[in-house]
Amino acid sequence: MKNDSAILPERAKSIRFSECSGDGSGIKCESESVSGAVSQRACVYCGARVVLNPITDAFHIVHGPIGCASYTWDIRGSLSSGEEGYRNSYSTDLRETDVIFGGEKKLVAAIDEIMASHAPKVIFIYATCIVGVIGDDIDAVCRNAEAKYDIRVIAVKSPGFSGTKKTGYKMACNAIMSLITPEFLPAKTAGVNILGDFNLAGEMWIIKNYLRRIGVEVVANITGDAKVKDLKQAPAAQLNLVQCAGSMTYLAKQMEEVFDIPFIKISFFGVTDTSDSLMRIAYAVGDKEVIKRAKAFIEEEKNRVIPLLNKYRKNLEGKKAAIYVGGGFKAISLIRQFHEFGMNTVMVGTQTGSKDDYEVIQHLVDEDAVILDDANPAELEAFMKEMGADILVGGVKERPLAYKLGVAFCDHNHERKHPLAGYEGTLNFASEINLSMNSPVWEIISQGGIKNV
Repeated sequence: MKNDSAILPERAKSIRFSECSGDGSGIKCESESVSGAVSQRACVYCGARVVLNPITDAFHIVHGPIGCASYTWDIRGSLSSGEEGYRNSYSTDLRETDVIFGGEKKLVAAIDEIMASHAPKVIFIYATCIVGVIGDDIDAVCRNAEAKYDIRVIAVKSPGFSGTKKTGYKMACNAIMSLITPEFLPAKTAGVNILGDFNLAGEMWIIKNYLRRIGVEVVANITGDAKVKDLKQAPAAQLNLVQCAGSMTYLAKQMEEVFDIPFIKISFFGVTDTSDSLMRIAYAVGDKEVIKRAKAFIEEEKNRVIPLLNKYRKNLEGKKAAIYVGGGFKAISLIRQFHEFGMNTVMVGTQTGSKDDYEVIQHLVDEDAVILDDANPAELEAFMKEMGADILVGGVKERPLAYKLGVAFCDHNHERKHPLAGYEGTLNFASEINLSMNSPVWEIISQGGIKNV
């Protein structure tokens, strides 16, 4: 095994090298992080919050210390076509005395204060670690608030020690189901729901425009640029499109069971996946005119985009990429995108990938590629250096690591301010990869031109 010194014995089964591991599904995944390994994962509360945060007319009260609220303040680059209140966090700011005497009175006061000055359509109450320890009855507080104000007030029990970030996704999905489940199921429409796109830099608008161009109606966005009244129409859709499989497959399965809505997993990252997804949607809808329009639209966009991508390809071909992202489905799309650019993925890891994801990844990368689940900074550093990566695609926590190593970086996480989805996003991605990786600063650093101060 490569670079044994960088691997804790407990982590060995979560790392695979293609030439010696056979089947990628054998990697240990979907388990709690190893204690002391400094996992790059976020906590349960963060997982719940990132899914629910983009609901534009929702209010979020963090029942816990102020640090929990500040940690997730405006955490996504999710854009809104309407209200902006969702960008704020409200906190009960629990202190030492509240740990002793309980914080329920503070939570009641926080709800009353919001209702006195705002008109929320729904309030989500997040119980973080302290509340999980002291045992405040937030369910009772929520029931009383609903009766008093005649709006939905939903408890999201998400103490960080209760699982992983993926556990938080499930808590958010349960909250969404609680919000959208009607007393009687509505009649079906011809539309679809989009699950797991959070409108980062307006990406939901790009996807909805594509679907409009091919003649597919969108019933609800879950949750990018979402409004409560639209979310409540979601049970009427005929099909669910799951963009972020890690966060939304659980909800899609619930909606299939309760509302009888089938789902397909799609991806709008890269020319290949965007084109394949549009055709899969068209065939799933089953309308001949939609299929015809999808084929024509894809051909038009490919003719526009591919010549532009080829201009970048000459600068990118033969370069080595490393990937560390949240979900396995995104990692798969990124590997395919790098392949379109003529680049080789030498290291790929995820925070929440499944066995099925890793099996697909195994067959997409070369024999000597390194595959990691729930990696820590020491492992990422060791394998990027060993594999000679030219660029790392990751999130904000990985950026300092890449720059410390003199490796180019591309932010593909939720803080970014420019779209990377769809045909337009593919051009943005190629441009950013080219600019970052071929910047003259890396040559200066490698020659010792920049000294530590």
